[in-house]
Amino acid sequence: MADIIKLLPDHVANQIAAGEVVQRPASVVKELLENALDAGASQIKLIVKDGGKALIQVVDNGEGMSTTDARLSFERHATSKIQKAEDLFNLHTKGFRGEALASIAAIAHVEMQTRRETDEVGTHLKIEGSKVAFQEVCVTPKGTSMSVKNLFFNIPARRNFLKSNQVELRHITDEFHRVALAHPSVAFYFYHNGSELFNLPSDNYRKRIVHIFGSRTNQKLVPVEEETPIVKIKGFITKPEFAKRSRGEQFFFVNNRYIKSPYLHHAVVAAFEGLIKSDTYPGYFLYLEVDPASIDINIHPTKTEVKFDDEHTLYALLRSTVKHSLGQFNVAPALDFDQDPNLLTPYGFKDKSAVEPHVTVDAGFNPFLETGNKAVKSFSYRKGSDQNWESLYVGMESKLGDETTAHSISFESDTITGSIFEDENELSESSTTTFQLRRKYIITTIKSGMIIIDQSRAHQRVLYEKFLKYSTIKEAVSQQLLFPLTLSFSKLEINALKDIEKILVSIGFVFEKVEGESITITGVPLLVAESEVGMILDQLISDYQQQVGEENFSHTDILSKTLAKTLSVKTGEVLDKQSQLALVNDLFACKETRISPFNKPIYITITENDIDKKFI
Repeated sequence: MADIIKLLPDHVANQIAAGEVVQRPASVVKELLENALDAGASQIKLIVKDGGKALIQVVDNGEGMSTTDARLSFERHATSKIQKAEDLFNLHTKGFRGEALASIAAIAHVEMQTRRETDEVGTHLKIEGSKVAFQEVCVTPKGTSMSVKNLFFNIPARRNFLKSNQVELRHITDEFHRVALAHPSVAFYFYHNGSELFNLPSDNYRKRIVHIFGSRTNQKLVPVEEETPIVKIKGFITKPEFAKRSRGEQFFFVNNRYIKSPYLHHAVVAAFEGLIKSDTYPGYFLYLEVDPASIDINIHPTKTEVKFDDEHTLYALLRSTVKHSLGQFNVAPALDFDQDPNLLTPYGFKDKSAVEPHVTVDAGFNPFLETGNKAVKSFSYRKGSDQNWESLYVGMESKLGDETTAHSISFESDTITGSIFEDENELSESSTTTFQLRRKYIITTIKSGMIIIDQSRAHQRVLYEKFLKYSTIKEAVSQQLLFPLTLSFSKLEINALKDIEKILVSIGFVFEKVEGESITITGVPLLVAESEVGMILDQLISDYQQQVGEENFSHTDILSKTLAKTLSVKTGEVLDKQSQLALVNDLFACKETRISPFNKPIYITITENDIDKKFI
């Protein structure tokens, strides 16, 4: 019987490795940017076309490579970062496996131009599907330019799994943020389809954060800094009042490498305990420096997951450091029994005594004495005299009558105004009765038994169909604001807002201007409170950025779902009888009554037979 185990050809092995390293265009961006940083670049340009599907180009001014190194860099496991296995525990660079360029070249058209400062000419190399198309000398600036075109050109099945250009661009932008935030001393430039998205000069950590996420971020940041023998922590957290319902602006960096760590994330959230709502998330930009020998980076192909030697100690240090910063900058309430200097007596009044105020009283003043007003009767009143008191009530009997009682007297506060609800007697005569259970469910009766309705999901369905109707017929009613409302957003958020501006206008928002990093709103939909506009727009932009371009959802559908979820009645809210009945009637007037906009059941039916079975 013939042997059945065979060695894979190199190009097949590279394609398999590409499945782990290159998942989407953002993976290529990450690897190329990290290579540029390892080359010592002080200026990096990222150029992208069609969400990275057509072109990803990274140009740096780093060390460059010789002709031999340029050719050898595309071989599997060829690296200059490590020589032996022990070097894996003393890493100070980004890439060390030597798999990235080989994997990228296996599934794309790759073109490299590179030159060292000591060389007169550089090297131009082109590789297509692991095969070298040509290699020749060229004139090129110092540094390296890497172009990756037609990603997954030879694996159509993988290319079909890519999302729309806008979704892929969002993932590329996320990777760009992670690299740029970790290295504020390096200047970064980001272009997409010829337009500049980011221009980040060399700066410090705080200004780099503000340049990326907008000027309004500056007021949110609280500095964090602590140094121990185990870890050195620095960075920023956002103030509790700026916590968001969606995850975002949460970054951990260990030795200038972005990582994902749910365990450390929990430590930060625990420090905010009691300061934010349970369904919101704080923002943070935290930079940790640890001994390279105490972490293992080589546990995942993307190197975003690391293993710490002593996670429990790191958790405790991180939690206490964040908590200390919240208290140090008066963000968190604290008990302080020391004297407040603002309440102390000023130095100039230290030896002075208090002066008793003098009040002049006219002891002979009598309000009943006749003055210039002739209509006021004069009564002879002396202190301590109770004679002739009956004379004050003479004539009252003739005005009121003997049969007058207290019930016949009307008071100004008894004025009856119109009611906006039905008469209570009419409501009680209605055949529909409702009951609220645990501030979450509404129970009502039907002919065959009863229905238990989830009040939040029911209201989501009602609002969702209303907003869809408004956006379709474009006849939404707006309430004008007394004073225009100005809100600030980052550049990316403003671009997303411009994309959905027409839909927002169709459901009732009125924008006076959208420019720079701010927008001015003069009108909002009837169901939206002015105080909630900022929170609602934040949620709309976040949901749009996460789901834009999905095949099964239109922009109108996404925004209608977000508005319905944000404005709906929440679990825990008490509803009166009229509101319960109105919600039930509105729900069963909808086109779809069984499932919410998020495909969750709205109600269940319990028949009389189901109840009878419980008593058998």
